[in-house]
Amino acid sequence: MKRTHLPLNALRVFDAAARHLSFTRAADELAVTPAAVGQQIRALEDLLGVVLFRRTSKGLELTDEAGSGLAALRTGFLHFEDAVQAMQAGQSSHVYTIAAPREFFAAWLAPRLSAFRAENPQVRFVLLDGEMTDFTEANLDLAVRWTDGPGNLEGVPLGDPDWVMVGEGDWIGWPGDAAPGSEDDDAPSGDDGEEGKPPVMVADAGQAMAAALAGLGRARVPALLTAGLSEAVAQAVTAIEAPCRRGYWLVAPLPQWRQKKVKALVTALTAGA
Repeated sequence: MKRTHLPLNALRVFDAAARHLSFTRAADELAVTPAAVGQQIRALEDLLGVVLFRRTSKGLELTDEAGSGLAALRTGFLHFEDAVQAMQAGQSSHVYTIAAPREFFAAWLAPRLSAFRAENPQVRFVLLDGEMTDFTEANLDLAVRWTDGPGNLEGVPLGDPDWVMVGEGDWIGWPGDAAPGSEDDDAPSGDDGEEGKPPVMVADAGQAMAAALAGLGRARVPALLTAGLSEAVAQAVTAIEAPCRRGYWLVAPLPQWRQKKVKALVTALTAGA
């Protein structure tokens, strides 16, 4: 019999009925009706071509055929339990693999991870650069992404999605804010492909802020990136009333999101966020 055709549910019912020698007590254990237990046993007997139970004046008895396979079946269920425990062991692991934009890690995430590790010294972090890193390929636990929502992942926003202006002078563009008054990924351009483009274009919000602080112009960046600036440098930052359509989101697929260790870190990172 192929593994894909193993009647695992019926075998589980058979194991319970064999231990109790009662369909009623097996049904109570499995939270089903006695009729459902009887149906599963009859279906298993039809599949195997053997009789598993006989009724006597003393009650239900196992047949010789049923008894001959019972020990191996129970050993198999113990192996299943061991396999499940092994797969769940990762939930108690103290290693976190996290992907985040480099500028966000430096400005906001790193101090909070440091605080979390100070309270949990057994924790280790593996940090990857890049918000769009694939969860499966990189074996990620969590990722921080600059987006307008979690998409098909589970997630929570980090802080308020506010803009701030840094510096003065010509506009400094980056892919998340390529031109004044725009949140488009591409700056507007004229027929020659250059009209309307800012004089300085950089790769990300962190570079935009660094360029503005160096005097290359002014940049609009997420407010969270200015959280770690010194008081003197913060004087170059101006709050903007309009909220940003996007924000930094802490995301993970549902299986990771449900893990105990991930829940603990998410709680710590979002406390007061």
